[in-house]
Amino acid sequence: MLNDQLQKLVNNLIQIEHVSTTLYLAMSAYMANQNYTGMAKWLRLQSDEERTHMLKLIDYVTDKGGTVAIQELPAQPNQFGTPLETFKKVLKHEQFVTDSYRQAYNYALQEDPQTALIIQDFLREQIDEEAQAQTIVDRLTIAGDNQAAILVLDQELGQRNVAPAAGG
Repeated sequence: MLNDQLQKLVNNLIQIEHVSTTLYLAMSAYMANQNYTGMAKWLRLQSDEERTHMLKLIDYVTDKGGTVAIQELPAQPNQFGTPLETFKKVLKHEQFVTDSYRQAYNYALQEDPQTALIIQDFLREQIDEEAQAQTIVDRLTIAGDNQAAILVLDQELGQRNVAPAAGG
């Protein structure tokens, strides 16, 4: 059984993943509207991956006899700027997620090593999440205002097929 504080902590992570799902879905719709179909596909798959993370955390809470508290979602913007501005927001969000998992891990390590292990799986995955976002930001920065280069990157991002397995 999860104590109240751990249950609250994991429910907070569930909320973060839930918000991530809707944020990336909103970004995907925006990119699709701008005719960056590859970026839209990449962001849609990222949204799916975040939903998978959320579901794994929900399963963990229920498996431990806890109560899942799904919170209200904030409205997401419908404008994100240029592809570079959009992916800078992705990177910033992933850094926020990493920090949230790091704080949760540090607390859980003191309270319940089993919960810490679950969180550690997600924290480990954040290395790749941030690296992917940073690479896209770097490549869009290199592309600058060169629309041909941006479209090549858009095509490349559209080749992503399946979101990687998450959290264990």
